[in-house]
Amino acid sequence: MSKKVDFVKSISGLSETELNARIKEDEMRIKKLMFTHSMAPLENPQTIRSLRRDIARLKTQLRKIQIGA
Repeated sequence: MSKKVDFVKSISGLSETELNARIKEDEMRIKKLMFTHSMAPLENPQTIRSLRRDIARLKTQLRKIQIGA
């Protein structure tokens, strides 16, 4: 649970452009992981799940900035 809290604290100070860049970077990483997983099973397939959740957290933070909350 502390990983989630640390992640949220680390992204809270990022600007909108930094968040967009981080989202694009993580989306590329997840595509590569999924492609690799389709060819041969990953050692830890939970990394895909955690990366998807991190992307969702980034998008949530970006939306908070956009609406001014």
